[in-house]
Amino acid sequence: MESVQSLTHRMIENVERVIVGKRREVQFVMVALLCRGHVLVEDVPGVGKTVLAKAIARSVGCTFKRIQFTPDLLPSDVTGVSVFNQKTGEFEYRPGPVVAQIVLADEINRATPKTQSSLLEAMEEAQVTVDGVSYALPDPFIVLATENPIEYEGTFPLPEAQLDRFLIRLSLGYPTHQGEVDILQRQHTMHPLERLEQVLSVEDLINAQKLAREVHVDDSLIEYIVSITEATREHDDVYLGAGPRGSLSLYNTSRAWAAMNGRDYVIPDDIKDLAEPALSHRIIVSPSARMKNVDSRIIVRETLASIPVPGGQAPSGPDGARGQARGWREVGRGS
Repeated sequence: MESVQSLTHRMIENVERVIVGKRREVQFVMVALLCRGHVLVEDVPGVGKTVLAKAIARSVGCTFKRIQFTPDLLPSDVTGVSVFNQKTGEFEYRPGPVVAQIVLADEINRATPKTQSSLLEAMEEAQVTVDGVSYALPDPFIVLATENPIEYEGTFPLPEAQLDRFLIRLSLGYPTHQGEVDILQRQHTMHPLERLEQVLSVEDLINAQKLAREVHVDDSLIEYIVSITEATREHDDVYLGAGPRGSLSLYNTSRAWAAMNGRDYVIPDDIKDLAEPALSHRIIVSPSARMKNVDSRIIVRETLASIPVPGGQAPSGPDGARGQARGWREVGRGS
């Protein structure tokens, strides 16, 4: 897995030329790229959500389109339309901006629910259907969406089905004092985004995605993942917990996280690191819990604390004797 580790390190270092002091968040976006998953960046205005998405797109040699979501945006403005060609006497499909390998859905919650739903099929099945005809989207297809919190005016909260399509959700937060000073200094003459160069090709990314899928997950850790997801459904403060897609997301992101750290096997720490960004947006907190300011992230942390971490035996599978000797020594820190 050295190739995946070095590739992702090069990508992260490039993005950090623009995004200051948010290495872990950039790493989570890289996890989503390895898993061919979609990312929702949720935070207040002005903290760099759109800049992060642009930096990711510029660092990878993929086709890139941006959709600025507004209340008057129509579904056809996203997916495309069929136009009648008078020369041929037939209707021709004119692709919308969603037909690209990396799509920036900027301020996605400013569009109406009808327009938001136009992305459901694209994000789940990598295709769009216009006038009864389905058109495949490029490979890989990844949506990087940004949104402001729903308590701000002029926004429409994303429905549960839409949120569940995102592999991970993350928040950037405000920079530190020194980080904000660095931001001002870096933009003295021009925005560093303008000087950002491509560091990965599409072939590099696809190869890394294949290697990430070869990472081994022990049966005990699969049980651990399912137990975490099931516990979110049984929590007293939860109205609706994470479904099987949540378990699959945690499974895949943990494998990508392990590959990024130079391992061909998953340890419990990988699962614990990715549980919050992979599951929290899939949990609907009950109304009574919301009145007590209970957040879905808090529920994920409580769930992790309540479930025993598998650590008494060595991982089975392709590691063999090497895994037997190593055991779970690396896991002790997180259990």
